[in-house]
Amino acid sequence: MTTDAKQTDITKTEFEVLDALWEQSPASANDIIQRLNQNKAWHEKTVKTLLSRLVKKQVIDFDKQQRSYLYFPLVERSTYTQKESNSLVSRLFGGKVAPLVAGFANSDSLSKEDVDELKSLIKKWEQDND
Repeated sequence: MTTDAKQTDITKTEFEVLDALWEQSPASANDIIQRLNQNKAWHEKTVKTLLSRLVKKQVIDFDKQQRSYLYFPLVERSTYTQKESNSLVSRLFGGKVAPLVAGFANSDSLSKEDVDELKSLIKKWEQDND
C-alpha cells in the first residue's frame, strides 16, 4: 500500500466503499457488498460502479483470481484522513486549527475524553518541538 494520496475527489459513497476495504482487504465485490449491507441496503451494480471509479482514480486496485477480482486500497487510511483534514482546515479556517477546535468547544461537542486527548497531543507536540 502506498502512502501517496493520489485521489483528488472522493464522493461520500466512494468513501464508504473505500472504508469497507480499509476494514478488510483484499476483498471481492461480493465481500464488500455484504460488509456495506450491514449498515444500509446497497445494490450490487452500484457497488461495482463505485469500485470501478475508485480504480480509475487510482485509490484502489485489484488482482484477478480465477473468475473474480480481489480489491485492495492503494492509499492508507491515515494518509487519506490527514490529507482531507488539512484540506478542510485550509478551506474553512484559513489553515488555522484553533478556530475548528473552538467551534467544537463552543457547541459543547467535545467530550472529556476528547479534551484529555487534545491536551495529551499538545503536551507531546510541545515536548517534540521545544
